[in-house]
Amino acid sequence: MQLAKEVKYLIHKEVLLEWRSKYTINGVLLYVVSTIFTCYLSFVSLGDKLAWNALFWIIILFASINGVSKSFLQETKGQQLYSYILASPAAVLISKTVYNTILMLVLTTIALGFYTLVFDSFTPPDLLLYYVAVILGSISFSTVFTMVSAIASKAGNGGMLMAILSFPIIIPVLILLIKLAKNAVDGLPWENSYDEIGMLFLVNVLTVATSLLLFPYLWRD
Repeated sequence: MQLAKEVKYLIHKEVLLEWRSKYTINGVLLYVVSTIFTCYLSFVSLGDKLAWNALFWIIILFASINGVSKSFLQETKGQQLYSYILASPAAVLISKTVYNTILMLVLTTIALGFYTLVFDSFTPPDLLLYYVAVILGSISFSTVFTMVSAIASKAGNGGMLMAILSFPIIIPVLILLIKLAKNAVDGLPWENSYDEIGMLFLVNVLTVATSLLLFPYLWRD
């Protein structure tokens, strides 16, 4: 019960800070909208849906890096000390992960809507399955980059460490997401996507479990 209260308070704190500054959400939205529009102007003659699918996930990947990776890296020592005194390490990590997941769900939903609006020929036959892939992608990117951001924040040159640590984890996730989204683009039955959905759930569970196991030791440092 105490953990739930701490998580609720910390999520509320994150929302208030973001609402006051609106730095992250405005920056990522600007990146997503401008990138999609630039791609439209540059590749308007390209009609391959598979190319559009890959392009969409590249945009979402970099939007996630910009939005989620700053979870711990942008915090000052004073803010970290405040959280350290206020709540347990598990509450801090869970609140960051939940907040980043909500943030990415909002941003990716907006991005998908704008993407299908700009590229009207892109809309996949099974839009529901594609949106399931977007939801799973938002959760996966949030859990992975939150964990890596927590590790990188305790070392020097955090930006470089983020790239090194996240690369071997995020590439398999990205491959699974592209395969799952491709099934929606091809209009295949949902039965063909159960393996990818199951693997993504497994990756998320393992990532969260590993984070909860390791983060308390990092937090004491």
